Amino acid sequence: MSLLRVLVVEDEPSTRTELATQLAELPSVGDVLVAAGGDEAVRLLGGGTFDAAFLDIAMPGLTGMDVARILKRLSDPPAIVFVTAYDNHAVEAFGLGAADYLLKPFRPERLAEAVARIGRRPGPPAVGDKADDLAVVQVELAGRTVFVRRDDIAYAEAHGDYVRLHCAQKDAGRASHLLRQSLTYLEQVWDAAGFVRAHRSFLINLAAVTELRVTSTAGLVAVTDAGEVPVSRRHSRQLRDRLLEAARGRR
Repeated sequence: MSLLRVLVVEDEPSTRTELATQLAELPSVGDVLVAAGGDEAVRLLGGGTFDAAFLDIAMPGLTGMDVARILKRLSDPPAIVFVTAYDNHAVEAFGLGAADYLLKPFRPERLAEAVARIGRRPGPPAVGDKADDLAVVQVELAGRTVFVRRDDIAYAEAHGDYVRLHCAQKDAGRASHLLRQSLTYLEQVWDAAGFVRAHRSFLINLAAVTELRVTSTAGLVAVTDAGEVPVSRRHSRQLRDRLLEAARGRR
C-alpha cells in the first residue's frame, strides 16, 4: 500500500507544526505539506494530488469550509479531515463529506484514528427491527383520523399523558399532533430510527437537526424547521455523538 500524501492547512504556526509532525510520524503517511491559509492551500492543491487535507476552519481569507467546498468540485478530491477548536460546525462538515472531525487539542491516538478512517466509506448504521415500530402513527384531529409518518416528525414533546409531535410541512408551515403515548416508549422504539432524547421532555429526530446553537435564554438548543428544542447538560454529549454518527452515515 502506498503512503499517504497529505496537506495540513492551519494559520496558527505552532499548531501547524505539531499537526504536521504527528502526521509524519504515522507509518501510513508519506509526504506532509503545509499551508498557512486557505488561499495557499488552493494553490498547492492545484499543483498536485493529495490523499487527504487536514483543514482548520476559522482562518483569514478562505475558511476551511470554503476550501472543502472547492475540493468537492475536483474529479478526484482528497479525503477531508477538519481540525478545529469549535464543535458547532460538525454537522455541516460531515454534510460536505468529511472523513473525520477533530477537536483541538487532539490526542495522538485520535489523529491516528482519523488517518485510519481516510478512504473508508462506511455504510449507514444497521437498523434494528424496532425501527419499523410506529413508522406511521395514527392521531385523531377534529373528528378525523390522520396518519403521520415518523420521518416527517422533527421532535416529540411530553405533554401530560400525551406526546405532542412537531412536524415541519413545506406547504402548510409547522404542524403538531397529540398522540396518546409516553415519550419513554417512543424513545425505545424509535432509537434505531434516529430519535434521541435531548431533554427529559423532548425527543428529537437527528435527521431534522440543522444546527446546535447556544442562546442567552434557553442555553443550548437544537434547531429544526419545526422549531428549537432545548438540550439539557445531561443529554448534550449523547446528542452530539449521535449527530456525528448520523452525519458520517449519510456520507
